[in-house]
Amino acid sequence: MRRLIIEEPYSRPAKWSPMLAWFALVVTVLSALMIRFGRIDYQAGFVALGLGLAIAVVAVGLSLVAFIRIWQEGRRGLGSAIKGLVLAALVLGYPAFLGLRAVTLPAINDISTDTEDPPAFSRSRAALDARRGRVPPDVPLQERELQREAYVQIAPLTLDIPPEDAFPLVRKAAEDLGWQIIEAVPPGGRTGIGRLEAVDRTLLLKLPDDITIRIRPRADGTRIDIRSASRIGHHDLGTNAKRIRTFLEEASNLALAVK
Repeated sequence: MRRLIIEEPYSRPAKWSPMLAWFALVVTVLSALMIRFGRIDYQAGFVALGLGLAIAVVAVGLSLVAFIRIWQEGRRGLGSAIKGLVLAALVLGYPAFLGLRAVTLPAINDISTDTEDPPAFSRSRAALDARRGRVPPDVPLQERELQREAYVQIAPLTLDIPPEDAFPLVRKAAEDLGWQIIEAVPPGGRTGIGRLEAVDRTLLLKLPDDITIRIRPRADGTRIDIRSASRIGHHDLGTNAKRIRTFLEEASNLALAVK
């Protein structure tokens, strides 16, 4: 006498979850690479990136539905549902971290060590060409107040050396950090103020950020102020503040090394 073996039905959400997760992974990676290497304009690139993330969210939802059906109805497909969830988590992990930073940090994209008199960006032809004609706008006072509350450690750097000696250290620090120096004007003239214009790019997508540094004489040495502004987006997720802290630390270490 033959036994009739009835297999439990396979969960359809569990079947679709890993397929969508793989598709989301491909879309997000390709979008990120195209943005990084300038193969697509930023607006279209971010739309594609957002589409990949949305698909990953759908994959997570399908995995959760599959878990419920497998638990309640005894359907097959647990391994497939777990695979889809893991792949989608890989896609959404870093964006989720950035989302947390967006919630916990103020929505500003221009940081300066001098909030009352921020260094002005150069309007020379070389600087405008490097910024594609863009000049970072003045920041409203309320945004500067948000900066002071969120980044209390951002402050000018004072050195007990004359501006003529501080300027090479500033340039060396910018070069060591891999910044693209656009313009460098040594201290001198009637005001004795020097400046340096540069462009830096974010680590992952290589988005351009604009930097200006002011070297100003003081009675006891030199005051260095730096301003960093994101060219894209209204929220820098803390990138500019981190860049400024890194520069100030690098310049301080170089100043100590020459003493």
